[in-house]
Amino acid sequence: MKINKLVFAVVAMGLAAGASAQMKPEDQIKYRKAGYSFMSWNMGKIKAQTIDNPGSFNKDQVAGAANAIAAIANSGMGALYGPGTDKDVGNQKTRVKPEFFQQQDEVRKLAVAFVKEANELQKVAATGDAAAIKAQFGKTGESCKACHDKFRKEDD
Repeated sequence: MKINKLVFAVVAMGLAAGASAQMKPEDQIKYRKAGYSFMSWNMGKIKAQTIDNPGSFNKDQVAGAANAIAAIANSGMGALYGPGTDKDVGNQKTRVKPEFFQQQDEVRKLAVAFVKEANELQKVAATGDAAAIKAQFGKTGESCKACHDKFRKEDD
């Protein structure tokens, strides 16, 4: 089963890379920012219902948010870091550090860890167990932060 998922991920990344090669760098930056913004919004929904205001917990909303996060994590967004997306292009600004493009093994390691945690969040959210979701939410957030800490510039 794990090999099938790995083969699927490699094929999906290859297909996404081919599609992004036809996209302008400005569009790649725009789409990846949109994906991360949508993921952030969904992380916020889970945080609001498990940490900030646990009395508002709605298992269906949390599961839906976790499904969206996992879908984005598995969508092949790495292909949106093509040539020319390492700097601001047109009206699209990027906060990615140059090291992101120079340390691909580290990027891959962090990306695989994030996908693993996002997929686990989806599984745990499906159970409706608020405490388990809260714990896995923390792990998922830490995997996001690991990449941000290493490869994202602070706001200018």
